[in-house]
Amino acid sequence: MNTLDLVLIAIGCGVLAKGLARYAPSSVPAAGRAAQGVLGVYTGLLVHTVSFDALGSNWPMVIAIAVGTLLISVAGGALLGMHRGVTPLTGGLALVAGGASGVVAIAKDLGADERIVAAVQYLRVAIIMASMPVIVAVFFNTTEDNVAHMSESGTLPWYLSLPLVALIVVVGTFAARLVRLPGGGLLGPMAIAIALDLSGLTWGLSVPMLLVQAGIMLIGWQAGLQFTRESFQTMKRILPTVIGLIVVLNVAAAGFGVLLAKVSGLSMLDGYLATSPGGVFAVLATAVGTGSTVTFIMAAQVIRIVLMLFAAPLIAKVFLKFAAQRGAAAQDEQAAQPVAVAN
Repeated sequence: MNTLDLVLIAIGCGVLAKGLARYAPSSVPAAGRAAQGVLGVYTGLLVHTVSFDALGSNWPMVIAIAVGTLLISVAGGALLGMHRGVTPLTGGLALVAGGASGVVAIAKDLGADERIVAAVQYLRVAIIMASMPVIVAVFFNTTEDNVAHMSESGTLPWYLSLPLVALIVVVGTFAARLVRLPGGGLLGPMAIAIALDLSGLTWGLSVPMLLVQAGIMLIGWQAGLQFTRESFQTMKRILPTVIGLIVVLNVAAAGFGVLLAKVSGLSMLDGYLATSPGGVFAVLATAVGTGSTVTFIMAAQVIRIVLMLFAAPLIAKVFLKFAAQRGAAAQDEQAAQPVAVAN
């Protein structure tokens, strides 16, 4: 099952959830936390599928470009937050360019409107994935010959993987609560998985794909259950701005790709794929099908995803602090107004 399948599953779950909302519970907290943890472990284990040695001396540039992409997406999100019915925090998280399902999973915990975040995030991935084959064919004069799918790369049997994944989720979530890490249900297990990966102690662990897909479906289901008439009206109103900002983000990332290609000595296609702001498995499929430098591209993509997910709580804190300052300033201004006294 490729990334487009997962996007369609998530969107389909949202639509189905809306139709069945009268028969379904409004939320499933325990299952939602478990889904966050599973996605966290899966994302953390992506580290062992790539070779960061492939980056060579270009890793500072790759990290700088990932940070630049983050700043552009947050700035776009702030513009989106100027719309009525969308807070700056919701706009900022909605356009974070990485880990769409992960961002949606923790959006509510961070204080954002998960309904808008989910709709914009899945739309971002869909637009980037739909445009990628066209851009590759038109600007790079090549097409894909093969299709890469999400797969389990571990060697540990599933009956051992499941208890180990559950243990990582429980320990990671508990540790995140102890240190009061926002979005800890996702980030705690992901941090442990990354640490195990880098230390070589995963013993061939992988998350069964059925479990990953179930987690994504559950997150889409819960986001869909929360949609109201007002939510749909808000999404309809901001849709032109959302599409425009996604296009701007894609163009900016392509510009970063040109810069990376010139600095690293790679092809322009390698640079474009390495800096694409979404659809990591579509990027993998394109890289494999066009004979691009897969190891470099995937290392850059994994760095982007992990950076975006860990940056999400910091983004939330900045937006909330800014909102609090604006509220305090408004109150001070109102208090400073002269009081009319009746004669």
